[in-house]
Amino acid sequence: MANFFEGMSTLLQTYWIIALVGSVIFVIIFIMTFIGGDMDGDMEADLSELDADDGGVGFQFFTFKNVIAFFTIFGWTGVTCLNSGYSNTTTLITSSIAGLVMMVLTSLLFFWMHSLAESGTLKIKNAIGSVGEVYLPIGAERSKVGKISIKVQGSLRELEALTDSEEELKTGTVIKVLEIISAELLLVEKLTK
Repeated sequence: MANFFEGMSTLLQTYWIIALVGSVIFVIIFIMTFIGGDMDGDMEADLSELDADDGGVGFQFFTFKNVIAFFTIFGWTGVTCLNSGYSNTTTLITSSIAGLVMMVLTSLLFFWMHSLAESGTLKIKNAIGSVGEVYLPIGAERSKVGKISIKVQGSLRELEALTDSEEELKTGTVIKVLEIISAELLLVEKLTK
């Protein structure tokens, strides 16, 4: 390895080291991403705020993956520029811009991949206004919790429900969700024609 660096300027040696180390780490991250590993771990949580509304991570710029992508492209661009005879200043500016562009592209790629994955988490507020039917009888005036079957977020769900109705809602009764009482308990009413 010492023979490889022999005769190179310190700047070119630095670019080669950054390029090689960055490439090895980038390949490991790339493989881990597609086999289900998570190299970011707590780093992403520390470096960016989570989107509290939908539980998603949203667009993140300063992540471990993006920093490694920056240094990988920064290093290879620097090696290429110096080998092509560019000045040190031009090489530094060009490689920095290329690294930043790669960070943006990597951020967009992982944001897009994340948006394709459906969390499957039920957002109970999406049930309000939904029409379904009683699955297990619901007691009159909130006397007994029953179950309803409704379509929420594109899939059929069975959820617990109460009613303020003066009569028990029997199995098969068509209902409409009025509001959310607690985490997964809904208030429903009989739907009249």
